[in-house]
Amino acid sequence: MSQAEPTRIEPLPRPLCGSIRVPGDKSISHRAVLFSAMAQGTSRVRGLLDSKDVRASIGAVSALGAKVDLEKQPDGSLAGEIRGWGEEGPAQPQEPIDCANSGTTARLLMGVLAPWPIRVTLTGDDSLRGRPMRRITAPLMKMGAQFEPAGSETLPITIIGDRDLKAVSYESPMASAQLKTAVLLAGLGAEGETMVTEPAISRNHTELMLPEYGATTTAGERTASVEGPCTLQATEVLVPGDPSSAAFAVCAAMMKRGSQIQVDNVSLNTARIGFTRTLERMGADIELIHKGSAGKEPYGSIHARYSDHLVGCEVPADKIASVIDEIPVLALVAAHAHGVTVFRDVAELKVKESNRLQATKEGLLSLGVECWTHGEDLFIQGDPDLHVPEGIVFDSRGDHRLAMTWALVGLCHNAGVEVTDFACTAVSFPDFLDTLQGAC
Repeated sequence: MSQAEPTRIEPLPRPLCGSIRVPGDKSISHRAVLFSAMAQGTSRVRGLLDSKDVRASIGAVSALGAKVDLEKQPDGSLAGEIRGWGEEGPAQPQEPIDCANSGTTARLLMGVLAPWPIRVTLTGDDSLRGRPMRRITAPLMKMGAQFEPAGSETLPITIIGDRDLKAVSYESPMASAQLKTAVLLAGLGAEGETMVTEPAISRNHTELMLPEYGATTTAGERTASVEGPCTLQATEVLVPGDPSSAAFAVCAAMMKRGSQIQVDNVSLNTARIGFTRTLERMGADIELIHKGSAGKEPYGSIHARYSDHLVGCEVPADKIASVIDEIPVLALVAAHAHGVTVFRDVAELKVKESNRLQATKEGLLSLGVECWTHGEDLFIQGDPDLHVPEGIVFDSRGDHRLAMTWALVGLCHNAGVEVTDFACTAVSFPDFLDTLQGAC
């Protein structure tokens, strides 16, 4: 169990109600920082998530020569200017770049750096150094980038870029927006069309954002391509709220009797709101209200009301990529449903910030919920009368999404719980607890 001092989470005194906002989308924030750093000129960004993960990207591009001038706003977001290195390319950093806990920072940076003749060592914390990187280095090596040590599966890794990078047509073995983005960013420095084809749909923020920076892209349901060589041009970016953070408020409303909540100014990108479709199939009362677009990113509000008769459902393998970050909290909701819920082919959960598959099973079992795996599938036998025993201590494993999931057990049920290393929520949702406690 984690050695961090546990945080006590007590039940909310009343149902959740009214309107809340969640921090800026983490995926879009990373891309806004990285793409602006690559661009010629000065980009203006607003609504940027101020979290440990995004600050890892800010620190990385600063070390590579971008000029970052961002200030904290009254709503907790970051806004300001980023002047990119453009045609000159990134500068040789003086020391390894620490990506902290951010897989997005490390993996996307490999694609950013691949077309430039510099040597950059990427490293991170203990968790990140255990996460798989071969899925990124393999296609980039096909394009001409080199990595040391050769064949390394994990960080630290040194990338040696190549100005003569070759365009590729890459058949990805998995649906991964990080893999896809790394290859496309490298393709911006290659001659001709670089294309990625995936076995299932993944997040499409890169395909939506790159044209805003002047890149020529095409996108199908499972394919995306860029034309290179291309130097990105500065632009303006408004980052909407993060649907993965909104999922915790929505799922809390599903479990806290009498709740009715509205999450405003949140991204409604169809590749990111798979959790709402899963909850709807379980019988949840959810409504999406589209308000507009930030660039090509749709945004609006999510309305959620307590549902007293949830039923189990099956989430097929081709939909898992659209809910991968929300599976732990969806599994908690499934624990309250009538019947069995099945998440198919969830092996990717094992290589997130922690082994989320094992952690989810262990947490639910401690609540007395029947759950099991068969092959790579996760099964949960729901109990609509779920009663939380006194004295439970959940191990977050330093994983922000697990910490928030187990906090909902304490917030939405009859008994308080303790969660170790709860401060790790700062990775994506620094004010998570205050936001939910303030909504009742």
